[in-house]
Amino acid sequence: MDARFNIVILTGAGISAESGLATFRGPDGLWEGHRVEDVCTPQALARDPGLVLDFYDQRRRALAQVQPNAAHEALARLDREWPGELLIVTQNVDDLHERAGAKRLIHMHGELLSALCRACGARSRFEGDMLDGPPCPSCGAQGALRPDIVFFGEIPYRMDEIQEALEQADLFVSIGTSGTVYPAAGFVQLANAAGADTLELNLEPSAGTTAAYGFAAGEYGAATALVPAWVDRLLALR
Repeated sequence: MDARFNIVILTGAGISAESGLATFRGPDGLWEGHRVEDVCTPQALARDPGLVLDFYDQRRRALAQVQPNAAHEALARLDREWPGELLIVTQNVDDLHERAGAKRLIHMHGELLSALCRACGARSRFEGDMLDGPPCPSCGAQGALRPDIVFFGEIPYRMDEIQEALEQADLFVSIGTSGTVYPAAGFVQLANAAGADTLELNLEPSAGTTAAYGFAAGEYGAATALVPAWVDRLLALR
């Protein structure tokens, strides 16, 4: 394998946990004290929009209080310096990859700092509170904004691009994911089918380590230790 091989990296909540952001579904099955079904489904938004909008307003405010960690910084360095094709696909809705400097990046589950207008379909950067019902920056509709988050039951963003990258990948690496949320949990199978090497960097073995066509290799521990060391080894191949 030469030093210009193609890399696809999947990141999950585990990479941002060390920055102080709660993982999507904690050991008790809750996200910040709420059932995921109550704050992350279209039905929840229709049933209790105040609860859902306030929940994401709080997440947006909390995001301003945290910083990228060494794992984010290492992936941003890899993005800058890797001579081959590289794509970071994140399940996270925070902006820590961007703040660290990553550019070749897809947010497959949306972004906290983006609003989606239910009236005109426009997306726009958004840093305030939605509970107050601000107008859409594009069409002016009042109270039509919702978090630009892919709720359960909705289709993740840019899946065609992600699948194409996986089909062309020489190496697929998963960082800080549980391996239980689809379609991301199936990326390792797609990468294996394309003939890519597969590696998991995680706090502990995920569901993807035991699945058919799972990860060929794994390293386990804190992302802030594993990821910079892995990036150093990879960049030494240039």
